[in-house]
Amino acid sequence: MSSRKNLMSRRNVLRAAGATGAMAAIGGFPMPAIARPKTIKIGFVTPETGPLAIFAEPDRFVLEQFKATIGDGVMINGAKHPVEFVVKDSQSNSNRASSVAQELILSDEVDIITATSTPDTTNPVADQAELNGVPCVTNDTPWQPHFFGRQGDPAVGFEWTYHFFWGLEDVISTFTGLWSHLDADKVVGALWPNDPDGNAWGDPKVGFPPVLDKLGYQLVDPGRFQSMTDDFSAQISAFKSAGVDIVTGVVIPPDLTTFWNQAAQQDFHPKAVTVAKASEFPQAMAALGERADGLSVEVWWSPHHPFSSGATGQTSAELAAAYEAATGNPWTMPLGFKHSLFEVALDALRRTEDPTDPASIRDAIAATSYDSVVGRIDFSKGPVPNIAKTPLVGGQWSMAGGKPVLEIVENSDHPDIPTTAEMRPIG
Repeated sequence: MSSRKNLMSRRNVLRAAGATGAMAAIGGFPMPAIARPKTIKIGFVTPETGPLAIFAEPDRFVLEQFKATIGDGVMINGAKHPVEFVVKDSQSNSNRASSVAQELILSDEVDIITATSTPDTTNPVADQAELNGVPCVTNDTPWQPHFFGRQGDPAVGFEWTYHFFWGLEDVISTFTGLWSHLDADKVVGALWPNDPDGNAWGDPKVGFPPVLDKLGYQLVDPGRFQSMTDDFSAQISAFKSAGVDIVTGVVIPPDLTTFWNQAAQQDFHPKAVTVAKASEFPQAMAALGERADGLSVEVWWSPHHPFSSGATGQTSAELAAAYEAATGNPWTMPLGFKHSLFEVALDALRRTEDPTDPASIRDAIAATSYDSVVGRIDFSKGPVPNIAKTPLVGGQWSMAGGKPVLEIVENSDHPDIPTTAEMRPIG
């Protein structure tokens, strides 16, 4: 029997003992037990510190917003239940993410666990939830590194863990869509690190290589590298020798800064640099100054997205504006997905028949069909069990008055999300 089941059994015994005591006779008559609403605990694992901390910048704003929205509780099957958020820092480390997920499950006894911000966070948290029989919702990891990175079987799926985000097929389509607007040689240099994202994106069967080959691109892949490297000379030399006109990859912000500064020093000037993860954040772009102008990236959420929050009623533009007014910081893509994560979790809780039963919460999550600030979340649609997909478009950074501004320049896959500018070559 698992530790989680032992905890559940212990709670059942205590609940029964309390009910028996409440029925003790007073003057020969039994007193009926008065049920007290259960406090629902939502666990949240996030990289508050370490190289992925930039993903966690919106956390405090989003949590405070939901605490205010929830107030004294949520209605679940006719009763109002208080809600408590229990937050743990993964420190941008997968082993730490697994450890704090165990703490949330076994010590804090959360009723539902959530996580975001790359496979380094979502995968170990979901693994612990699956192992211990705890309902789990995650996002902000392409679905293939999340599902197949956890040895998911499309014929079976998982029992307790649900995830929503876009997939490699979407980012490949978006990146090549961006490049199609340029008069550039179809020679692509790859920056894929030795981590779950890099290995998935560079996978010769399901990653970028077979699709780029089919579309007539020549791929120059110097091999995997360790994140936080201080020397990209080998990669830059290989790209220059092969006549690379386009650079792609999925790297953390410090690595993009190092690579792009060294590219300038070594006289390497591609027409497009389309790199996921690092190029998603205005803070990282601001650190590059004018060198950020023209860098391109996939866009998973923005103020231009035509979606609204089912929890607060805010449009995407209103959510971004509220965040900027409250924090003084520019909006970031994780803002929409942190918000939607708790939208989905709370929507499932409100539809749960028995909040004391983990299986009941899990079943409510599985039945999710919900319009969120990042679009519709429906776990019945696939592409594999336990996964819902969200839309993806392409963006490009411009420097307006010294500040980075992300324009939408490619929307072929989702024309309902409007473009705001045209794609242009760097320089």
